Parts: sequence; structure tokens; C-alpha cells
Amino acid sequence: MNQTVNYVGIDVHKQSFQAAVVDQTGSCLEEFRLGNNREGIEQLIERAGCYGSFQAVVESSANYWTKLFDILEENHIPIKLSNPYKTKAIAEAKVKTDRIDARTLAQLLRADLVAECYVPSKENREKRALIRERASLTKIRTEHRNKIHDLLAKYEYSHIFSDLFGKEGITWLKMLKLSQYDQIILDTNLRLLESLDTEITGISTEIAKLAVDHTNKNWQDQIKLLLGLKGIDYYGAMILLSEISDIKRFTTPEKLVSWAGLAPRTHQSGETSYNGHITKKGSSRVRWILGQAAQTARLYDPKFKTFYERIAAKKGHNKALVATMRKMLVIIWTILTKNEPYSGEDQELTERKIKRLIRISS
Repeated sequence: MNQTVNYVGIDVHKQSFQAAVVDQTGSCLEEFRLGNNREGIEQLIERAGCYGSFQAVVESSANYWTKLFDILEENHIPIKLSNPYKTKAIAEAKVKTDRIDARTLAQLLRADLVAECYVPSKENREKRALIRERASLTKIRTEHRNKIHDLLAKYEYSHIFSDLFGKEGITWLKMLKLSQYDQIILDTNLRLLESLDTEITGISTEIAKLAVDHTNKNWQDQIKLLLGLKGIDYYGAMILLSEISDIKRFTTPEKLVSWAGLAPRTHQSGETSYNGHITKKGSSRVRWILGQAAQTARLYDPKFKTFYERIAAKKGHNKALVATMRKMLVIIWTILTKNEPYSGEDQELTERKIKRLIRISS
């Protein structure tokens, strides 16, 4: 005799979540709101479990879902992560409340119509969090550097340093004399930059250690393959691998391109169709690192240089750069899927990258 299985839809927020339990006929058995913490999640398991075994679905919302997802997994309860962009029944609803969203999710799960997000393992999610933290700190550092550039522009100061924030540039900045309050702003930002540089260096070392982790041979091999492309260093490789997670989930390079938000929008009217701007519905971090890599590849990789210049002559820099990013991502899919090095690899350059990685990690 088959065991009755119920369905739990969960609309999660930072401090709390709304849950709805429905049975196999679609009847709502119970609705409740609990705190988004271990105590609240354990109460969810107990209350939903009163009606028998159950499956659950939670909508992806920032990182509020991770604790709930992990605890339900620990308790061997089947759980799915719903993609909010594809869950049209919720996204396009005229009336939206937490209760309605939770009920709708439960009904979609009952009908096996949940548009799922891919969920990497907990270990990979933790690695990804560390890699993303470095990116966040780098962004904050850029903001403080820009504030200093604004001050220099205000006082019409110019400098001769190739790197204003290198050792000599920082020494020069500390010697500047500004008005009372601008001096406070300059000194504050210089101290913050010093602190951020220290933290970024520390995280970079930890990321480098992950990159050379001998317990994960597959991870190491994939990093080496990615280092074969000009413009991708160990940190860029780590961003790509942590965000993509498992290349095998993309059965074609076009699916990877679409996931990264680099596929053009398609507009159709009658029998006429044309492509518009890229969707940008995907990993912004992958697009960012590919943009950095493509800028280097178009200058120093003969294959990418020819490709970029041919398109730039017809459509301009921006479209040519996006096309180069797309081409690079297709090559990344190919080398990771086939486990073969990039055909245009400069092996000497790759070895230098690997030596630098080992030096940073030690």
C-alpha cells in the first residue's frame, strides 16, 4: 500500500516564513507562520509531519532559503527550490500575499509543476560564499578608491604613478594637504583601503588554497583547463567553477550561454523575428568575469582578436565584446565537457599562472 504524501509550500523571508500544507487532493490541511530559524524550522517539520510524510518546496529569495533547505535535507525530507522567474503562477498573480504564494507553491509541487533552481552541494555553496565575499570586498574597495579620485579632481591634483594605490602612490596620497574636512575624508578612506587590502589578501590566499586542494582532483583539473585561456587567472577560474558548479547540467553550450544571461532576446511579430539585447537573466558574476577576460583576450589572443575585430568593424565595440564573451563561454563549456585544453593555449603562460597560484596559496 502506497504511503500518503502531503505537500508543503513555503514562502520565506529574512525573519520568518509562511507555510501551507496540502494533501493529495489539493485540500489545505493547515497554514502557519514561523520564525526563519532552527527552532521555527523544527516546528515546521513537527507540524507538517503530523499529517504524515511530506515533500516541500521553497521559493528562492536572496539567501533566506538556505538554512531551511539545509535543515530539511538533514532530516531527509525531499525539498525543491523554486525559480521565481519561471514560477509564473506566482510572479504574474494579480493578488500576492505570503499565504497565497505558499498555497500556490504547494499546489505546484502537488502537480509536479515546480520550475526548479539547481542547488549545489552545501560544501560548494560555502566555497561560493567565500569567493563571492572577495568580490563584494573588491567592489567596496573600488568605491573608496573612487572617492579619493573625486577628491583629487576637486583639487586638480594629477599624479605620475602607474598604480595610484600602489606603495609609492599611497605614500604620495598621505602627504597631500587638503581642507580640514576633505583631509578627514581622505585619511578615513586611506585607512579603510589599508584594512580592505589586508582582508582581500587574506581571502585571496584562502581561495588559492581551495584551488590547489589535492582532495578534489576534478576541481584542480578544471582550474588548469580554465587557466589556459588568456584573461582568466585562478580567481576568475574559481568564480566560473563555483557559479557553474557542475558543467554536466548544461547539455549544450547554448544552455550555458542562456543561463549566464548572454543569449539575445528574441522578438517575434507574425512571421518576422529578430534578436535584441542580451537577457541578463542569469549569473551577473559570470558575466562580470567574462567581461574582464574578454577585454584581455581580444588584445592578446590571436583567435579572439580576429573574432572581435571582425564584429567590431560592423557593429561596434560593445556588441563585439559581448560576442567575444559568448564565444569564450562556449569554449569554456567545450573544454570542461570534453576535458581537453583550449586549442589556442599558451602553455608557458599557463605554467606561470600555476606557479603564481601555488606561491599565493603557500
